[in-house]
Amino acid sequence: MAELTNPPDAEEFVAQHYGSRASQLELLGAGEWSRAYSFKLDDQESVIRFGNHGEDFAKDQVMSRFSSAELPIPKVLELGDTSSGFFVVSERAYGAFLDELDGDGMRAVLPCLFRTLDAISAIDIATNEGYGIWSPQQRGEHSTWQTALLDVARDRPRIPGWRAVLESSPTGTERFDEAYEVLSQLVATLPNERQLIHDDLLYRNVLVEGNRINAVIDWGNSMYGDHLYEAALLLYWWPWYPQWSGIDIRAELDRHWAELGGAPPADLEQRLLAYQIHTGLEHQVYSAFKGYWDDLERNAQQTIVLAEMAQGSNR
Repeated sequence: MAELTNPPDAEEFVAQHYGSRASQLELLGAGEWSRAYSFKLDDQESVIRFGNHGEDFAKDQVMSRFSSAELPIPKVLELGDTSSGFFVVSERAYGAFLDELDGDGMRAVLPCLFRTLDAISAIDIATNEGYGIWSPQQRGEHSTWQTALLDVARDRPRIPGWRAVLESSPTGTERFDEAYEVLSQLVATLPNERQLIHDDLLYRNVLVEGNRINAVIDWGNSMYGDHLYEAALLLYWWPWYPQWSGIDIRAELDRHWAELGGAPPADLEQRLLAYQIHTGLEHQVYSAFKGYWDDLERNAQQTIVLAEMAQGSNR
């Protein structure tokens, strides 16, 4: 992804765009892809974000129509262009970030989080098209879920040149290529499931208050595909959060699925392994592109272990 370059002067932009309707502008956070400010617009507490990718903001607008008690999504009030990119204004939500909770906090919110994942996967996308990352027109980039997963090895416009960087990195490409070969074998028998997936829950995109989810934001990475991918993301990233080590996330997932009723699918383990391997590959790509060598090595090691597990289970 191209980093946020030459963001507009927020104070100047808001003053010119809204005049006396706006007040109390304050920086909330500046990430690699966007910059967010809180402010009051017509006395309503709001957030304005600036970024390079207007389609991501447009996806937030699409998803805000599906806000519910189980899936609270801030309403998008306006989006448009700036002199150097795009902006979006939405209602402000409050809470702690999901990925910053301690063990007790995570344990308290897990049931609500699982219900939120259920609500995401239950959204009707039957009239939408394709698989993988979807556009604001609600069309996925790929004709099948399998091709969407295998696209992880391709050079893409937002992460150009990652392969060359990976090749020259201390980690290299050997484990990536080996794990990708295992993924290629696994996807051949995966079902062509098609539900909505957020795909970015642990990157300061879920706001929590007590045992409740207050907001799910930033739908730029959202995909169409197998809803079990979301569970695999939790399984993959859980070891990266030592404060949650006292929670057996797989046991909690199994308990939740049992409460929903019905027998687990016969290929559950294969699907979860395939999606964890894909996650590891995706984040090797990202870490190489960004030059995050420690994260790259850790992802490479974790992914190859998962690939070896998948090979062992298929023997």
